[in-house]
Amino acid sequence: MKLNKIFLTATLLFAGVCANAQETVTEYVFQPHWYGQLQIGGQETVGEGKFGKLLSGNAQIAVGYKFNPYIGMRLAVNAWASRGAAKLSYFDNGSNHYYKWNYVAPTLDAVVDLTNLIGGYNPTRLVEVDLLAGLGVNIGFHNKDAQNLNAAFNNAFNNYLNTNYPKSDLQGNPILYNETVDKNVLRAWDGTKCRFLGQFGCAVNFNVSSRVQIGLELMANVVPDTYNSKIVENTDWYFNALLGVGYSFGPRYNVTTRVIEEPAPEPVVVEKIVEKIVEVPVQVEEKKVEKEVFRRDVFFLINQYVIRPQEMEKVAQVAEYLQSHPQATVTITGYADKGTGSMAFNLRLSAQRSQAVAKALQDKYYIPASRMIVKSMGEDMYQPYPDAVQNRVAICIAE
Repeated sequence: MKLNKIFLTATLLFAGVCANAQETVTEYVFQPHWYGQLQIGGQETVGEGKFGKLLSGNAQIAVGYKFNPYIGMRLAVNAWASRGAAKLSYFDNGSNHYYKWNYVAPTLDAVVDLTNLIGGYNPTRLVEVDLLAGLGVNIGFHNKDAQNLNAAFNNAFNNYLNTNYPKSDLQGNPILYNETVDKNVLRAWDGTKCRFLGQFGCAVNFNVSSRVQIGLELMANVVPDTYNSKIVENTDWYFNALLGVGYSFGPRYNVTTRVIEEPAPEPVVVEKIVEKIVEVPVQVEEKKVEKEVFRRDVFFLINQYVIRPQEMEKVAQVAEYLQSHPQATVTITGYADKGTGSMAFNLRLSAQRSQAVAKALQDKYYIPASRMIVKSMGEDMYQPYPDAVQNRVAICIAE
């Protein structure tokens, strides 16, 4: 019995017919740099006086160094005058009396660029917000106003005792009166006093040019009790508001332009297996297996998760594929360049990129969330491409 058996296996691989697209990416590369600041403004000291009554002039000069886009250090010298107020019992019917003194306060501050930390590095922003905290020394001097006021009160108090109370009892023994401690009574210090100083606050800076900034700085300062020549058994405070200009002694960043080639879309794979037995009247069995994969890579700028217009075209292509294949789902995986930023920042940024693509598919093209799987790179910081720029991507695979 003659038996002929024919087995045919065909595997067709269809690659994308279009050439790889090219994209020009502009990057800002941070440069460590020194900078200086000159500021002038006002100081309000906490006390019994109404707001504005304890206002005095204030000035500051500083030099700092920025190590990376997020962290810097600053040595600042703040100086001018502080003011105080006291209501003195037994003296002038307890009216408010105001006095001032001078000081110099050098501090060493840590500076955190909150804008870059949250939104990613971008030196071309118009506005930047910094957080500041530091330690230093407040050196007070020329406290003559408080000393004169203190002496006047002591004289008035002694006259009050002499007028209203006897100096001796019936046996002729002297009577000693204990002065009731009045928290409004001055305890004026003299000479030069050095006190520990802690401060914290924020600054809002506006970029005028690549090297010049103007900004507003608000700082809260805490010093030990008696700074304002009174004993109230708690710390004393004063607040500074400063307007000034900053200048970078070196370039803050370099601009680089790179041309990258986007990888071609994943090929569409179609597999066919046809098996047929002839010569005898048997049933012909035919099996066909097809698998189709659609891929688009949505690239982002450094430290950003906003989809640019040219990349939104790829999102539209993914949506078009899903609309024409009702049974297909898409897996969106976000990545970040592990060579830029901390692990925590990159994990958050990669998730924001995949979520941005998913949101665009849902809001703009009405693709239901049930047809999307949204993921991001894990703590292994897996990088899909050897080029750092290409790893700033959200990869969309639909099948």
